[in-house]
Amino acid sequence: MVHLLLALIYLSFISLGLPDGLLGAAWPSMYAELSAPVSAAGIIFIIISAGTVASSLLSERLNLKLGPGKVTAFSVAMTAAALIGFASCTSLWQLCLWAIPYGLGAGSVDACLNNYVALHYASRHMSWLHCMWGIGASTGPYIMGAVLTAGGHWSRGYQLIGLMQIVLTAVLLLSLPLWKKSASGAGEGSREPLSLRQVSRIPGVKAMLLSFFCYCATEQTVGLWAGSYLALYRGMAAETAASFAGLFYMGIALGRALNGFFTLKFSDTRLTQAGFCIILLGIAAVLLPLGNTAALIGLGLIGLGCAPIYPSIIHATPERFGAERSQAVIGVLMASAYLGNCLMPPLFGLIANHISISLLPFYLLLILAVMASMHRLALKKCGNR
Repeated sequence: MVHLLLALIYLSFISLGLPDGLLGAAWPSMYAELSAPVSAAGIIFIIISAGTVASSLLSERLNLKLGPGKVTAFSVAMTAAALIGFASCTSLWQLCLWAIPYGLGAGSVDACLNNYVALHYASRHMSWLHCMWGIGASTGPYIMGAVLTAGGHWSRGYQLIGLMQIVLTAVLLLSLPLWKKSASGAGEGSREPLSLRQVSRIPGVKAMLLSFFCYCATEQTVGLWAGSYLALYRGMAAETAASFAGLFYMGIALGRALNGFFTLKFSDTRLTQAGFCIILLGIAAVLLPLGNTAALIGLGLIGLGCAPIYPSIIHATPERFGAERSQAVIGVLMASAYLGNCLMPPLFGLIANHISISLLPFYLLLILAVMASMHRLALKKCGNR
């Protein structure tokens, strides 16, 4: 039963990643038909992100009231409905409307599943869980691309992913007894959920939130701006730069697969600190005048360094801050992650536009310094575990 439930959680995280790249893949085919400006994709992204922040902050309340199984099933159902809704849209305002349930569903299931795995499974499963998200995140755009290449309408791609989510919702509903039989926090419903103020007063939480904010800012900034940096500053052809920028994501995927094995020997803290060091090496390779090959290797190293940080911080949360408070803390961590995703890449866009895109490695170096120092401070405040 335990292994069956774990397999279902892995499947759920593939599903969580499936829609993430759809808008970017489909938008060049969507915006003209919807009479929307190219920049309108940013509006939709902000609405989705706002929903994920809100539902992440509410994740403990939902988990205490419904339990992780029902929260996961209902969240996937909400995401499925939003995707089918996207497929039926004929104007920008409709897309904005359907972006609300999509964001709410994504945030709830993300926080809930991360907390559940952190409480009940070994650290290696957290790393492999996020590998599953990467599989989903890369498969979604591939499906949309295949539909468009075959001459299909972009709505067909949304329909296919939405149908996959509907099937998963049915499977999750049928599997609810598995969650009840597992050690899923029985008796938690008898206590009140922690408020944001109460969570922020837990020793070390505020520093860890800032560290996690910086991690997600790093990941999203590199993902968004690496291709432009290679093309505009390093002088690579645009199509070549776009292809090589994928080395960053390859580094994350490979790193998380390997990290699952490293967890057998090293603690979450050691793996996180090793990640900081590898990111520093990667930034140095990009920053120093060692040629384009070194810069490409540096992007891969930054991805490798990023790989253990997210899963290790999440998995260590119950140990550092208490199992009974982990859902509240992880919910706030997820919210800080989405804020980092939303705020820091556009901020660098302003820097690149008004100063120079060559400042990307310096920007990343500053974020890394704050991330590492806040992580160290958080460990000191919560007992250096």
